Amino acid sequence: MTGKVAVVTGAASGIGRASAEVLAAAGARVVVADLDEEGAAAVAAGIGKEGGEAVAHQVDVADPGAVDALADAAVSGFGQLDVLVNNAGIMLRRPLTEVSPEEFDRVLSVNLKSILYGGQAAARVMRPGSSIVNTLSTIIDFATPGTGSYAASKKAGEALTRTFAVELGPRGIRVNGVAPGWTDTGITRQRHVADSGEFQQGRFDELAHKMATASPLGTVAEAIDSAHAVLYLASEASRCVTGHVIRVNGGASMS
Repeated sequence: MTGKVAVVTGAASGIGRASAEVLAAAGARVVVADLDEEGAAAVAAGIGKEGGEAVAHQVDVADPGAVDALADAAVSGFGQLDVLVNNAGIMLRRPLTEVSPEEFDRVLSVNLKSILYGGQAAARVMRPGSSIVNTLSTIIDFATPGTGSYAASKKAGEALTRTFAVELGPRGIRVNGVAPGWTDTGITRQRHVADSGEFQQGRFDELAHKMATASPLGTVAEAIDSAHAVLYLASEASRCVTGHVIRVNGGASMS
């Protein structure tokens, strides 16, 4: 990735952070973008300490103007934009019968519209050989209670990924997705924080074991696993791959 410039959204933590770090370690100059400006700055500083080159940029991915400004910042700061990782996302756990219009709109804005805005912004400035990678979820393969709004946003994100691939392919821009399975990140851990603020390690371990049994490998993913898939799709190693979704779930969605 030497000589490449990458923007990663939702990069202050989890899969976004791991992706930014992996891309930087491979030689890319990285724009660490997140609504959490302090967290993004900490990740960028950590990359710098490891010998990489990164800058932080605060962005609300639900704001198309802010996403446009993010793409422009990459070009003005580093001279180009070669890789966009649309990773920022939120999860709402609530039965569909109880989801409010405002809640549904918020999930779609952050998880789905950001893919549209990001693709539009990147397409303005990207050159042939560039790559867009959208973080989806293997929830697109399952129906689980309480996650309907999240699943809807990710399934629609898959459709945008494939359509962008068709539309931008003639310009030499590849568009793919990474669909993590159940992954040990802040989002999954947040579910097991008690009202007292105490993290319930035992309950978390029980769920992790349950999720691992669904995989032929008998394991659950870590953020770095999806980050390695992002690196593959961002690099020349996948130069003939577009419109594809890599499922990083140990084979759990085969059943």
